[in-house]
Amino acid sequence: MDKKRRQAYELHSQVAGRICVKMGLTPNAITFISLIMSIGAAAVLWKGWFVWGIVLIILTSVTDMLDGATARAGNMGTTFGGILDHVLDRYAEFFILSGILLSGRVHPVWPIFAIFGMIMASYSRKAAESIGKIASAEVGWVGRLEKFIVIMVGLALLSIFPEFDIIDLNLLEIALIFVGVVSHITAIQRLFFAKKELDRRAQNG
Repeated sequence: MDKKRRQAYELHSQVAGRICVKMGLTPNAITFISLIMSIGAAAVLWKGWFVWGIVLIILTSVTDMLDGATARAGNMGTTFGGILDHVLDRYAEFFILSGILLSGRVHPVWPIFAIFGMIMASYSRKAAESIGKIASAEVGWVGRLEKFIVIMVGLALLSIFPEFDIIDLNLLEIALIFVGVVSHITAIQRLFFAKKELDRRAQNG
């Protein structure tokens, strides 16, 4: 997500964050609610109930947005809260992709390819920021939310057109391949971005 889009996103999410504050919800509590939603999504995807899986992935994404919005609205953000959110987001991705893998509707290699790409995209950013002391390495073509949208579209299309395939790949497999490819490209983009920033810092003394 680029800087302008993030600023607009944070501005619009403040309203929802203020509602959560009034309800007495804390950011960390919402983070755990998001994790529970992802576990529920994994369970129904495992059963092949893709429509319910889409619903629960949406709820996972919404609650993931709300924890940050609530932290900003209530001035409750903490360093540990940020770490917790980052770690549980990776668990949520693992659960959702594992549910798809266990459904038996896709070749196992594609969910593994997608989840590894998503983890590496996130790890490359955090490595640049923590080890390289770069303020923000959030660069790349496609963000986490957009990847989940692609996966949900793949789930919906497979439900509607279960027999349709391209080169022996069904529509959900194609969506997973896309997510994996753009995630690995994002990881590479972030490595190049970090290298550029570190070289610039060295030149400026």
